[in-house]
Amino acid sequence: MKFKYLPLLIFSMVLFASCKDEGKQEDKLIAENRAENQMLSEAELLDTVQRQTLKYFWDFAEPNSGMARERYHPDGNYPKDDKHVVTTGGSGFGLMAIVAGVERGFIPKDSALARLNKIADFLDAAPRFHGAWSHWLNGETGDVQAFGEKDNGGDIVETSFLAQGFIVVREYLKNGTEDEKAVAAKYDKLWKGIEWNWYTNNKDGIYWHWSPEYEWEMDFMIEGYNECLITYVLAASSPEYAIDADAYHKGWARSGNIRTNAEAYGLPLILKHNTRGNMGGPLFWAHYSYLGLNPEGLSDRYANYWDLNRNHTLINYEYTLEHADSSKTYSDNSWGLTASYTRNKDDSTGYTAHSPDNDRQVVSPTAAISSIPYTPEKSLAAMRYFFEEQNDLLWGPAGFYDAFSLEDEPWVTKKYLAIDQGPMVVMIENYRSGLIWDLFMQAPEVQNGLKKLDFQFSNQNI
Repeated sequence: MKFKYLPLLIFSMVLFASCKDEGKQEDKLIAENRAENQMLSEAELLDTVQRQTLKYFWDFAEPNSGMARERYHPDGNYPKDDKHVVTTGGSGFGLMAIVAGVERGFIPKDSALARLNKIADFLDAAPRFHGAWSHWLNGETGDVQAFGEKDNGGDIVETSFLAQGFIVVREYLKNGTEDEKAVAAKYDKLWKGIEWNWYTNNKDGIYWHWSPEYEWEMDFMIEGYNECLITYVLAASSPEYAIDADAYHKGWARSGNIRTNAEAYGLPLILKHNTRGNMGGPLFWAHYSYLGLNPEGLSDRYANYWDLNRNHTLINYEYTLEHADSSKTYSDNSWGLTASYTRNKDDSTGYTAHSPDNDRQVVSPTAAISSIPYTPEKSLAAMRYFFEEQNDLLWGPAGFYDAFSLEDEPWVTKKYLAIDQGPMVVMIENYRSGLIWDLFMQAPEVQNGLKKLDFQFSNQNI
């Protein structure tokens, strides 16, 4: 197992190579070391995973911008020459992760402040499209890095993930030192400059993309249910560019048709997921919008969002458990289907949104771990299994590698994605302290936006 004491273990093996009791010595060391790590308390395990995963956004960030790389390959091999590409949505997750890291003492606050200032300045100078950023940027130049042929302009969904981080940082720093207040003001300006209402295209709904070259040609109205609830909440919360409530109710909620009576494993799905079947979509739908938006006590005329996310997670868990007998990968401690790298038929690495509708017998650690507020016992058991039983397969310089499968020969992609690492750090913190939820939900604009959309939420008076 790849623990911190491994060099000592290797040295010991060499030292006793000529001894007749070499095997006994080696077995003793391995047993002692394994026992030491299996004795990690819950707090120690959470600290270990949070701290290591945070390195994605701290140690391995793109150096010029301070932003989160779209992907990080520890071996330095980037076949598409995209090491310099940074992600806006993933960087929003990273902003929240950095705040959690400061509070945990993993990062010095003055160093974090300098990094947050760098990121704010980079984003302020980057191209914007009616206040929104593109999905990807070139971290070295600040230029747009097209996500697709016509996706070379504003991406309001990725911008909403980024803005979630803006608000958390602002709330965290706004009452601090003069330097902290200055950085908070930068993030306040970035957040308030997003023209959410432009992205309605003068219709009842929000459109995902707009490009000055292709305008509305992608024609993708955001309708629920998927990962985009936060987009509508923030669009309703904007002090200067807010959408009308009708955009939410008629667009996102499909005039009420977002509701469903479908069940899986005796659990109500509650909302129609944008998938083929009735077992829910990939688990990141239960994570991205809820890094800042607290689902506890959150409800509207369509759903109780705690029940929605808990049921979604449990359905995902029950699906993998149902198929455990025919799978080497799945078990009660090895579960979680979400968007991640994946195993192609030829054992090469691809990318897909794993779900019960798209099952490749690939587990993504972020799926179970980021669900920890909803299923703490099951998520902790999975985390302990990944760390203790599959450590040498899964544990790397930025925490758990992105995806693995134990079918045939064990397979792992020794790579990372920002959108998978960020939710783990943030949702672990929300489980432990509620810090990121509290910061986001205390923002006056967020509370006003939720009220505008007729949400009820338990922490209105934060």
